[in-house]
Amino acid sequence: MSWEEFTRRFSVSLNPQQESAVQSVEGPVLLLAVPGSGKTTVLVTRLGYMIYARGIAPERILTVTYTVAATKDMAARFARQFGQEMANRLAFRTINGICARVIQYCSWKTGRTAFSLLTDEKRIAAMLSGIYQHIEHGFPTESDLQNVRTLITFIKNRMLSEAEIQAMEKDAEVHLLAIYKAYNAALREQQLMDYDDQMVYAYTMLRRFPWLLEHFQQQYPYICVDEAQDTSKIQHAIIALLAARTENLFMVGDEDQSIYGFRAAYPEALLSFETQHPGAKVLLMEENFRSDAHIVEAADRFIQKNTLRHEKHMKATRPKAHVIREIPLGSRKAQYSYLLKVAEDCTRAYETRTDTSAESDERKACMSAGASLSTDVTAVLYRDHECALPLIDLLERNGVPYRMRNADIGFFTNRVVLDILNIIRLAENPLNSELFLQLYYKLGTYLKKQEAQSIAEISQMEGLSVWEVALQHGGLNAYTKTKIRALQTHMRNLLQEPAGRAIHRIVEYMGYREYLERSELKDTKLEILRMLALQEESPVRLVERLEELRHILKEKPQDPDCPFVLSTIHASKGLEYDRVFLLDVLDGVLPAQLPKDLKKADREELEAYEEERRLFYVGITRAKEELYVFTAKNEPSAFCDELFQRKKKTGGTVGSWNARGSSCGSTAGGWSEIGVRGGGRGNTMGGWNTFGSRGG
Repeated sequence: MSWEEFTRRFSVSLNPQQESAVQSVEGPVLLLAVPGSGKTTVLVTRLGYMIYARGIAPERILTVTYTVAATKDMAARFARQFGQEMANRLAFRTINGICARVIQYCSWKTGRTAFSLLTDEKRIAAMLSGIYQHIEHGFPTESDLQNVRTLITFIKNRMLSEAEIQAMEKDAEVHLLAIYKAYNAALREQQLMDYDDQMVYAYTMLRRFPWLLEHFQQQYPYICVDEAQDTSKIQHAIIALLAARTENLFMVGDEDQSIYGFRAAYPEALLSFETQHPGAKVLLMEENFRSDAHIVEAADRFIQKNTLRHEKHMKATRPKAHVIREIPLGSRKAQYSYLLKVAEDCTRAYETRTDTSAESDERKACMSAGASLSTDVTAVLYRDHECALPLIDLLERNGVPYRMRNADIGFFTNRVVLDILNIIRLAENPLNSELFLQLYYKLGTYLKKQEAQSIAEISQMEGLSVWEVALQHGGLNAYTKTKIRALQTHMRNLLQEPAGRAIHRIVEYMGYREYLERSELKDTKLEILRMLALQEESPVRLVERLEELRHILKEKPQDPDCPFVLSTIHASKGLEYDRVFLLDVLDGVLPAQLPKDLKKADREELEAYEEERRLFYVGITRAKEELYVFTAKNEPSAFCDELFQRKKKTGGTVGSWNARGSSCGSTAGGWSEIGVRGGGRGNTMGGWNTFGSRGG
């Protein structure tokens, strides 16, 4: 079947760059596809072209995608265009799916029983908890366990040596190598493997047994890889082995969108593709069909400053209709009040357009004017899950609908957050000797472990406050008792204060700040905790509210039709929204950190910083029509300075980039201009609070 016959039969309409990619079937090919360029369309069309136009049996083609959901989506898209029969014959697999087949086949041929795959995360957590307690001599929080689990995944996917693991220990804040070895030993002892081991074992088997590698090379002479920038080093190594016989490897990705470094993504494989695969072709898909031209031009200009990338430019196919708006507010917390109004407006628009009652005059007007009844989707995107917690708290208090992608409760199990809450609990119940033993060394009591254990035992036996017992303890010197007496007073007083002031007392006056510095623990969660505390009249009520929010995040049903979406930038990857608000575009949040001197930065610092830039780039390019970026008064924002092409942030409005809200489907008069003279809280305009500063 000729190309013309193929395009006519299957109604294929592509631009020249897409056509070139579809028709590149033989040899190693790297396709670099910018956001919104139609890469999935090209992947699916190329599979159809290989089968119908080039006569390649579908059973000979292996298509590797990043997630199980992606395999199902691609198979469904192929079936819609080229038929279910051929879709059933194609192999859409995740890398773990391939590795499972390698291990299964090897086990069958050798007669050896493979280790069982451990999929129960609770069992893994229990195993790691025991190891953590033994090595670290303390009880891990859920966040501690998740952090260790992520680090172990990183090690196995990056194929790190013992020396490289040891080099990670300072930042890891645990004895990582010892935990890693103990965990692997425990798995082997029980003849188990986790998902990361599944790849390690498959890779080892393919290298050890030439007959095994040859079997899979002959089975799949054509290999297609999607989202190559998110693929890890060991995954790339497995794919390279499988493709080595024919080199018919078609890899699709974009190093500019590689944002999963913490999961061991290895975008270097894209940068070295031509070296690793001599004679390789590198193709580009540079046309963005998704976004307003203003967004495309600004995003491309921003990402061009990265150095660890292929040379390419994203080009707009749509006209310029909406300028990117900066929303400079008086403070970080003002974002949430602003977005509450946005969410309310979205909800009103959605209810109006879906109301079928006779009383809906606005709906009748829309219909008579020929307007669509579909509601545009507004997304609030942010770097980390906790960035959205104050907004979620506000939305819940006001009963405003929203939906959330990939909710996470890690904030509530963070060690620092738990410590603050437990200190409040101990203040409320000074007979809780268990909490006392968890906290005494974090509060500057100057108690030795044996003394603290003695106090806890007597408190439990006599039913007395731990502070009373400590002050009556004959073995303590006067200085220690003075410290404990002061701490007891602080405990009483904090219960009478607003929650925000109580947190300040705990951190700055009760010795907790010194503990953080001594332990080299990060206090990044404290600002979010303080913002949540501002809504509560007492610290006890704050503890209760955080439990409520944790339950909400775990149990809240998600309405798929809700037009107001909350998502991390990571979870939004591959998606698009009509309107995007980027939260917390502030130095220290996004980006999380800036090199002191970029010119003197080492490779590791440069890689980390450029991934922060890529994260911002991915966030920008989720927007189809409108993009809004939040900044705060007197808070530097290197990314905004660059996005809006200014040398230095001066605060307030910046020329034509002054922020105006969008209607979110309602009348234009419902939004007010941001950038009020003065600073701090502004006045009320049309029932809307406005915030901002000029020249601050």
